[in-house]
Amino acid sequence: MATHGTRGRSGGRPTLEEVAARAGVGRGTVSRVINGSPRVSDATRAAVEAAVAELGYVPNTAARALAANRTDAIALVVPEPETRFFAEPYFSDILKGVGAELADTEMQLLLIFAGSDKERRRLAQYLAAHRVDGVLLVSVHADDPLPDLLSQLEIPAVISGPRSAAETLTSVDSDNYGGARSAVEHLMSRGRTRIAHITGRLDVYGAQRRVDGYRDALRDAGHAVDELLIEPGDFTEEGGRRATQSLLARRPDLDAVFAASDVTAAGARHALREAGRRIPDDVALVGYDDSAIARHMDPPLTSVRQPIEEMGRRMIDLLLTEIADRRPAMSRGLERARMVLATELVTRASS
Repeated sequence: MATHGTRGRSGGRPTLEEVAARAGVGRGTVSRVINGSPRVSDATRAAVEAAVAELGYVPNTAARALAANRTDAIALVVPEPETRFFAEPYFSDILKGVGAELADTEMQLLLIFAGSDKERRRLAQYLAAHRVDGVLLVSVHADDPLPDLLSQLEIPAVISGPRSAAETLTSVDSDNYGGARSAVEHLMSRGRTRIAHITGRLDVYGAQRRVDGYRDALRDAGHAVDELLIEPGDFTEEGGRRATQSLLARRPDLDAVFAASDVTAAGARHALREAGRRIPDDVALVGYDDSAIARHMDPPLTSVRQPIEEMGRRMIDLLLTEIADRRPAMSRGLERARMVLATELVTRASS
């Protein structure tokens, strides 16, 4: 039996073909295992890894990348200012899931902010030079030109939440509509009848779907939708504070607030307390994300949990599949992949 460090038949370094022969698979399968593709069964992966260990095969990363026109790098692009990235747990949880899924591959992850016009122009030049094998897009707004640029450049890409119902890129999202419905239904079950909603940025499709879920939950329960109880927000704490002040000014009788994020709910809490409203006695409060903010708030915040880390993992799975095929999904003429993960309402003392 060959041992680690065994020479190949030629007396030199073991080759990819020799690994394939030892594992009883094709050369392409060995390449997919080495490149971290998810499109390999566990049994096949184990056989290839055993052959690699027995022969002492060491991949020539630079030569492989050059021959395959590969860079072995993935960009996580965030079209937001850095301040928002570090202020909101959503982004760090996505990054955690992405990093965990990439840990066993040879891919490098580049974190790129594109919150300003200058940063976007620089990014466009960088992507046009094909310096990455694929792109993950997080927090994309409806009018963002980056997804269309990626399609034009035929760079494999996966987006966190579609821009609209007609999204052309592969996407991974949580059930924003169902999550919002569960929040409002919970508040109604607690006897709340004047339920306000602080939205997220309405150029984000996920925020639009949360508004849809809010409206439909009220209508299906036989309640009219009061437009005075809906206030635009922007997912930030300060936005939540301002929105709550506006809501209280025109509907001081509101008895519940459903906020589009936990960060927004934190701002709402400040405004409610400044106005002398007790939570949940006078006004019940529900957030969205079930982040650490929700658990540490006083009182602890009822929140809709979305599997953010899992979303990051699934995004990488889909992107690695497209990279392994070396063609983005749209170029292959396939129907776009749209993955929607379930949400869960976590009840705490705020409601």
